[in-house]
Amino acid sequence: MDGLHFIYFADPMCSWCWGFSPVVEALRERTAEILPIRLVMGGLRPGTTTPMPEDARRNLVGHWREIHELTGQPFGEGLIDLDGFVYDTDPAARAVVLARRTSTDLAIDYLARVQRAFYADGLDVTKNAVLVDLAVELGFDREAFAAGLGDEALKSETWRDYAVSQRAGVTGFPTLVVGPNADGTFAPISRGYQDPNSVLAGVGAWLTAVRSAAE
Repeated sequence: MDGLHFIYFADPMCSWCWGFSPVVEALRERTAEILPIRLVMGGLRPGTTTPMPEDARRNLVGHWREIHELTGQPFGEGLIDLDGFVYDTDPAARAVVLARRTSTDLAIDYLARVQRAFYADGLDVTKNAVLVDLAVELGFDREAFAAGLGDEALKSETWRDYAVSQRAGVTGFPTLVVGPNADGTFAPISRGYQDPNSVLAGVGAWLTAVRSAAE
């Protein structure tokens, strides 16, 4: 992506990223014309194969309640009832990357829809059937999206995202950076959750510094 832009490192099964979703929407509403968003999948737990025990699921739901209190985002308790649930984040990340092939805006919309399905609605978004249903809600063709999820090239594309995240030194999600600066680097705006006002203030300060340097 050329020109000034955000890079948003996220994962569709990261609870703090769901909490951060309103921040992303605020950025899209207020800065989209000058600072488009590049979306990169971070790779939270790709390739996990061990089912999550019930006590671990209950503990995680307890953590989600804390995130709800801080962010206001809806969280349900449906995870507790998902017997045999394997917290493999790769299928959902691949689905977001597939949506991104159409457009970044659609990918961000789809990311939020997958997050709501998992966190608020208690759906198992590691299942392709669920991911396809959610894509259809946003206007994607059912058969084409289902076929795309099985594409080996899509898996490679998604794992390249994970590699980009690692090379960038991202150690947690959400992470939002903006740039490039004159020296080609990107400035951190948020490492972890911050509220919309704090993020928008940070973006405003960065833009002021960029404009001053250009004068």
